[in-house]
Amino acid sequence: MSILASALVVLAGLWAGTINAIVGSGTLVTFPVLVALGIPPVTATISNAMGLVPGGAAGALGYRAELKGLGKLVARLLPASLLGGITGATLLLHLPESVFEIVAPFLIVVALGFVILQPRLQAWVRRRAEARRQPVTGDAVLHQPPILYVLVFLAGVYGGYFVAAQGILLVGILGVFMVGTLQAANAMKNVLVLGVNVIAAISYLIFALQRIDWWVVLLIAVGSTVGGLVGARIGRRLKPVVLRGVIVVLGLVALGVMIARLVTG
Repeated sequence: MSILASALVVLAGLWAGTINAIVGSGTLVTFPVLVALGIPPVTATISNAMGLVPGGAAGALGYRAELKGLGKLVARLLPASLLGGITGATLLLHLPESVFEIVAPFLIVVALGFVILQPRLQAWVRRRAEARRQPVTGDAVLHQPPILYVLVFLAGVYGGYFVAAQGILLVGILGVFMVGTLQAANAMKNVLVLGVNVIAAISYLIFALQRIDWWVVLLIAVGSTVGGLVGARIGRRLKPVVLRGVIVVLGLVALGVMIARLVTG
């Protein structure tokens, strides 16, 4: 990989780590860049997921204050998320790569849909959270609706298989069904996404070592870690419409590249 291409991957990782800490969908920045550079889609997905783990840890650390009092809830939701992540990673590793190349464009469309609809989804979630005004402390943790666990598991499956926009999906699920505030939902989102990425990374190390591009992992890890640490500072200076616009453009680039490969391949 050339110096220019390497620098581009680092910048993509920086951007992805930044927006993952704030909203999610960072993979829709890194994945198109990797695909455009000629990296096979499955290798790009695996290497990207591993590279974003340090950035996810930095983002979760940045929201540690919002996690106070959520220990019991983390202990209940994290297993569902991890089980979903294992399921998604297993599907990615055992289904033929041709299946992923066909499914991935549809998943990109779904992910872009989450990004485009994110403002309305977030506004709806905020209205529901403000209407409840119920803190997540004490016995409130014991009264989470059962559907929350099912949806967290399904989000984990999605994240383990494709990663992109998992954070936005989780914020929507947690904001609507979890007893608590929107900030609590965002903090929980960071922990659950990190859990899925870690369990997926472990699966890749054990079962798909030959598919990992370690240079890509390193570049994204460096960029995403810095992005995760300073995400709030950078992200809050950007207009949301600009942020979403860049994500949508890059997502469309990935979509175009993958459709072109299917047509010509």
